[in-house]
Amino acid sequence: MSIFTKLFLLFLVSLSLMLFVSRETSQLTQSKMEMLLKEKYLQASTELFRDLANNDQTALTKRLQTFNFEVIPEPSRVLETSRSVYEKSSSFGEVKIIVDAKGQYFLLLSYLDESLLIRDKNQEEGVFAQGMVTYFIVADIFVLVVIFLLIVRLLLPLKQINLTLKSFGEGALDVRMKRFGSKELDTLSNTFNAMASNIEALIFSRQRLLRDIGHELRTPLAKSKLALEMLGEGKYQQSLKKAITQVDELTKELLDIERLNANMEQLTLATFDAETLISESLSRALIEDESLVELHVEESFEIKGDLNYLSIALKNLIDNALKYGIEKPILLEVKERTISVKSRGEALEHPLEYYCEPFAQGDAARGVEGFGLGLSIVKKIVEKHGFRLRLTCQNGWNSFSVLFK
Repeated sequence: MSIFTKLFLLFLVSLSLMLFVSRETSQLTQSKMEMLLKEKYLQASTELFRDLANNDQTALTKRLQTFNFEVIPEPSRVLETSRSVYEKSSSFGEVKIIVDAKGQYFLLLSYLDESLLIRDKNQEEGVFAQGMVTYFIVADIFVLVVIFLLIVRLLLPLKQINLTLKSFGEGALDVRMKRFGSKELDTLSNTFNAMASNIEALIFSRQRLLRDIGHELRTPLAKSKLALEMLGEGKYQQSLKKAITQVDELTKELLDIERLNANMEQLTLATFDAETLISESLSRALIEDESLVELHVEESFEIKGDLNYLSIALKNLIDNALKYGIEKPILLEVKERTISVKSRGEALEHPLEYYCEPFAQGDAARGVEGFGLGLSIVKKIVEKHGFRLRLTCQNGWNSFSVLFK
C-alpha cells in the first residue's frame, strides 16, 4: 500500500470521526437545551396560567420578567412554521411547548379565548453556544482538509523522484531530477544530480576503456593467429595456438561480463519457444557428436527475452555440463517453464552463489580448460531478464535450471 493511499485512508477515518462527533455533539446539545427549556417552561406555566386566569396583568408582567420571558406580539407568524413538542390540555385551556424552524422554543398558554405566546430570552445564549461549537467543528474539518492537501502537495514530488530513480536505475544515465521548491527536496535533487553526473561520467569512461581494451587486445591476437597459420608445423605451434585462443576467449568473456555489469547492452526482446532457444544454444556449442546430449521435452513453452543472450547463457550451461560431467550423455529437460541441464557427478560442495562468482571453480574443474566465468555470465543474463537460476544436486545428478517465471 502506497504512502498516499495510507494517508488518504487516515484522512477519511479522521474526517468520518469528526463528522460523527459533530453530529453527536449537536444532537446532545439540542437535546439538553430542549430538556432544560421544557423543565423551565413547565415550571413557569403553572404560575403564568394562574395569573392569566386571574387576568392579573401586573403579576403576569412581573413574573415574565422574573423568568426572563418575553411576549411575542404576532404569534400567528410563529405558529405557522412551528411544531409542538409538548401539549397538556384542561377544561379551561391548554399549555403547549413549540419549536420553530430556527430551533427556538416557545411556550403557548391558552385560557378560554385568550392566548399568550412567550419565549425564553436566555435560549439565545444556548443557541449561540451551540452555533460556536458547530463553527469550531467546521473549522477543525477545514483545517484537517487543508493539512491533508498540504501533505499531499509535499508527497507529490516523491512520485517524480521515484520515476527519476527508476529511470536512472534502468540505464537512462542522462536523466536528472528537477527542482521542487522545498529546501530539503532541493538539497536531495542537487545531491542526486551531482551523483548521477559522476556515475554517468564514470560509466562512459568505463565504456571507452572497454572498447579500447577490446580493440587493443583482439588486434594483436588476430595477428598472432594469422602468423601461426603461416608458420609451418612446429613443436610449439599447437601450444601457442591454444594459449592465444584461451586469451581470446578470456577477453571476450570479461568484456561480456563488464557490458552486463554496466548495462551497456540493452535487451532485444522477442517471443520464441523453448525448443528454439535450445536449438540456438546447441548450434553455438558446436557439438560434433549429437549423442553427447539427450533432449527430453515434456512441455514446451513460450519465452519473452533476448534470444542471443539467453542462448549464450544456455550454451555456457551445456559447455559446463560437458566439461565436468563424469558420464555422457548429459540431459536437457524442458518442463513447467523450466529448462534444466543435468550431468552425472558428485554433488557440488558449494552453493550456487559460489560458482557464479568470476573465476570460481570447484574441485571437479582441476585439469579442465576454462576460466570460471561461464556461470557468472549465465547468472547476469538470467537476472537481467528477471528469471531465476537454480542448482540442485540429487541422485548422482547435478542440475542447473533456468526458471522462466
